[in-house]
Amino acid sequence: MPKPKSLLMQPRFETLPETTLAGQRQRLSLLADTTAALWRSFGQRLRAQPFAGSAERYSVQMYGAAYFQSFRPEAIFEKWAAVAVAQAADVPADLELLVLPAGLYAVFDYQGPASGGPAVFRYIMLEWLPTSGYALDDRPHFEVLPANYRPDAPTAKEEIWIPVKPR
Repeated sequence: MPKPKSLLMQPRFETLPETTLAGQRQRLSLLADTTAALWRSFGQRLRAQPFAGSAERYSVQMYGAAYFQSFRPEAIFEKWAAVAVAQAADVPADLELLVLPAGLYAVFDYQGPASGGPAVFRYIMLEWLPTSGYALDDRPHFEVLPANYRPDAPTAKEEIWIPVKPR
């Protein structure tokens, strides 16, 4: 059976400059995924007092060093709902800052509902990465979402940024 087009995607490579984000975070697992509640809360916060440096939203995952060595869906990681900011001083006191360190990323363009995400990430981690000549780097993973992102829309677009380093 042929793979869906979304699972044949190839990345572009970009070097991210150090980027400051502001947002909210929580600890969760793939089995106890509270991402939707995190984004609802953060979206209400943004509407109350806009301060973002751009319209894009960042969905950031911070995994421990051993997270991918013995993958378990119940393993805990940190998830952020955030926006880029130009000046840390502009960020309201009730939000936290996160600095994404500069580094190389494989960037995958994905179009489709968020429910297709697990298959895309399986492809990236289990098929593309092992044959790519790159290894995961220990930096945050993230997705860049447009301001009008609708996770259930079949036309939803996002960029998936995977931190990599040459093997």
